[in-house]
Formats: sequence, C-alpha cells, structure tokens
Amino acid sequence: MKMFTLAIRSLNRNRRRSIVTLLTIAIGFSAIALFAGYIHNIYEGLTRQSIHGELLGHLTLSKRGMSVEGKLNPEKYLLTASDVINLNSMLKANSQIKLITPRLSLSGILTNGRASTIFIADGIDPEAINILQEGFQTELEKQIGFGNDYLKQLDAQHPDKALFSKGLIPLMQLKLGMQIPLLVNTVYGQANALDATVNGFFNTGNAGTNDKFAILPLKLAQTLYDLEGGADRLTLLLHNEADTEMMRTNLLKQALAIGYDLEIKTWKELSDFYNQVYAMFNIIFGFIFSIVLTVVVMSVANSMAMSVVERTREIGTLRAIGLKRSGVIKLFVTESLLLTSIGCVFGLIITLIIRWCVNMARISYIPPNSPDAVPLLVDLDIERITLTAIMLLLVGTLAAYLPARKAAHQPIIDSLGHV
Repeated sequence: MKMFTLAIRSLNRNRRRSIVTLLTIAIGFSAIALFAGYIHNIYEGLTRQSIHGELLGHLTLSKRGMSVEGKLNPEKYLLTASDVINLNSMLKANSQIKLITPRLSLSGILTNGRASTIFIADGIDPEAINILQEGFQTELEKQIGFGNDYLKQLDAQHPDKALFSKGLIPLMQLKLGMQIPLLVNTVYGQANALDATVNGFFNTGNAGTNDKFAILPLKLAQTLYDLEGGADRLTLLLHNEADTEMMRTNLLKQALAIGYDLEIKTWKELSDFYNQVYAMFNIIFGFIFSIVLTVVVMSVANSMAMSVVERTREIGTLRAIGLKRSGVIKLFVTESLLLTSIGCVFGLIITLIIRWCVNMARISYIPPNSPDAVPLLVDLDIERITLTAIMLLLVGTLAAYLPARKAAHQPIIDSLGHV
C-alpha cells in the first residue's frame, strides 16, 4: 500500500509529463480498439454475407470429385433423386441441423430477343431461401434498411419465376414480369431452352458477378438440366455456427457408413472473398498495432527514463535508509503499471464515446468490388481490447524495469552525489 501511495505521489510530482504520457497511452489504446472493432464488424458482416446472403449455409455436401472432375463428367458425380432421399434421411437424424436443401448450379445464355449474354444460375427450393436468409441482417441494419438489396425471394407457387442480379437490368433491359428465354446444356450435353419470368432483382455483393447471376426455383433448374429430383450438392444450415467443423467430421463418418464417399466443405472454404479480406485486415491490424505499440513504448520508456535520472539522488537516499534494490525496481514498475492502467481506462472511455458517435452517425461507404454502399459500424472486440491492454501493461512494465534496474544497481555513494 505504501508503494502504491509513493507511486501516485511520484506521478503527481511531474504532472505535465505524466499527463502527456497518459494521453499517449489512451489515444494509442483507443486507436487500436476502434480499428479492432471496425474489422470485427467487417468479419461479422462477411460471415453473415457468406452464410446467409450468398446462401452458402454452413456446410455443403457433394460426391467426392464433383468440384473438379464433375465439371467435365457431371453425370458421374451428380446426386440422383435416390441419393438425395438417402442423404436426407441420414441428415435429419442430426438435431444440430436446421435446414437441408438440395442445390443445382448451371450456366448458359439468356436473351431478351435482341441481345444475349452468359449467365450463371443456382437452383434452390424457394422455401429454403427464407430460412437461409434468417440472421442476414442485424437489428440495426434492419432499422436503417441496409441489406434489403441482397434479400432474395422466389415464388413457391410459380416455378417459372426467377430472380436476376441487378447488373442485368441495364445490360438486358429486364423488367418485372418479362419472359426471358434461358438456353443451357443438359447433363447429357444436349441443348435445352425454357422461358423464365422475371420475378425480382438482387445484388450479389460482388461487382464481378452482379451482371451475370440468376437464382432459379429448383424445379426449373432440374427441368433445364434434365435431372429430375437430382442435385449437384446439399446445403446445410446449422443451429450453431461453432458446430461446423465437428458436424463435418461426424457427417463424413456417417456417410461412409451408408456407402457414400462425400466431400464436405465449410462456408469458409467456399467463400474466397471472406478469406482474402480476413487475411488482408489481419495484416493491416498487425501493422497498425505495431506502430501504435512502438509509439506508446517510446513514450513510456522516455517518461520512466527521465524520471529515474531526475530522481537518482532520491534513489540513493532510499537505498541509504535501507530500501533494497528490488524495492527501487518495484517502485518504478508500480508507477509505470499505474500510469499504463489509467491510460488504458481513459482509452476505453474514449473508445466507447467515439464508437457510439460513429454508430449513431450512420455513415456509409462503398468498399472495393462492391456494387453499393455499406454502413460504417464499430463493434467492441473484447478479445483484441484485452490483448491490447495486456500488451501495453507488459511493455510499460519493461520500459520502467530496465532504467530502474540500472539505477538500483548504481553504488549508493554515486547516486547521492549525482547532479
């Protein structure tokens, strides 16, 4: 307790220097915490966009080899109607699974009668879309209307109605209710064409695919592809995203037990955009963290070093009246810990105030490769905030320990005679 009281008095003695150092720590801590909160929001948004917005679900099941060999020889790797029924029976026994839906991807040419363009389509059960999109928008995003352009809804009563990406509107002059001929190759390599009715438009979230993507009712896709009741994959939505890896392992074993050699991929493996952005922001965070940490360390080290030099005679006096070397080191380390702790607390207060202001300001921006604006929001990343506080306390302790140790080992007579 005496050591703590002495530390407070020492910091108060050089009030201006202590305040400058404290502000440096607080601002540095706040900068790291705010950026950590921003990228945490980005990660959460990308996770929801991948799982719910892109309709990837948590797990995707297909026959082993479908992703590579299946492109050239699809009939060998597609799931037949009986395969879908058998796998559905197996999967329904798992209570962790919220949704099981067959999917069928295809590509071809669509035309408006005057011009044609290529398209990529995904066939899915209309009722499954609503379930997959649950959790796509946060409550705040629902209030401000963000994400509405990404929502998709098919008509279960009309299997000829399809959704088209918004980039196709100016390209093909599409309008609601318009009949659009779709031409594709069937599973056996023959040409097949059917008319689809434009039922709505959506954003894909990627400028590269926003002018060529369509979502079809599964029945329409199966008819176009001449694959009655079949699919190229099954999409699973779990009740808890944390169970993804465990479920993959269990399902692989269960599938082998009933004679199916499956390839099961998680949403992270299927979302290249998520992985690229995640890696990029981790590098940026590490770079910013290193710069801020260096500035804070230099500030604390400079403050402690100057304090030790100015109080050399005081150190000599304390040593002369019986204070051990460890006591001298402990005194300066306590000062540094106290200064760093107060700085972190003030930094957290600054973070909370700025975060509230930013979130209430409803700022939006257009990120790279995105067709429209997204909201700028800041979360509280407790894990990174805690890590930052621990790192600052550690480097603050080290910054005080080194000069204090040097002063403590100086001969008492030299310390008392220091000018």
